[in-house]
Amino acid sequence: MVQMHPLSQKSMPRHLMGDAVSNLSVKELKQLENRLERGITRIRSKKHELLLAEIEYLQKREIELENESVCLRTKIAEVERLQQADMVTGAELNAIQALAASRNFFAPHLLEGGAAYPHNDKKILHLG
Repeated sequence: MVQMHPLSQKSMPRHLMGDAVSNLSVKELKQLENRLERGITRIRSKKHELLLAEIEYLQKREIELENESVCLRTKIAEVERLQQADMVTGAELNAIQALAASRNFFAPHLLEGGAAYPHNDKKILHLG
């Protein structure tokens, strides 16, 4: 009759969880410890690999967002320039405001004429 080795595949999950180890010899405990250490090493390696991939993704995303920010800032400057020249039609301004609002880049009221940059039409002349 063949006797089951204490570190057989059947009992391994219990041993890995720390259960039923009281019947194991020092040699068997050392084998179990080595398997656990190799498993932990593989887990840490995979975790490290996933973290590096996440960092790489986030760095690419950061560049994309910075580029989008530059593009939006350029559009804002163009809109402001056109507004000053009174060249933006109401429909164009509404389209630009909708784009800006959908991107949550800046509050739409900042593009409304006069709201962000109040000015006085009255000129004051001080004499003497």
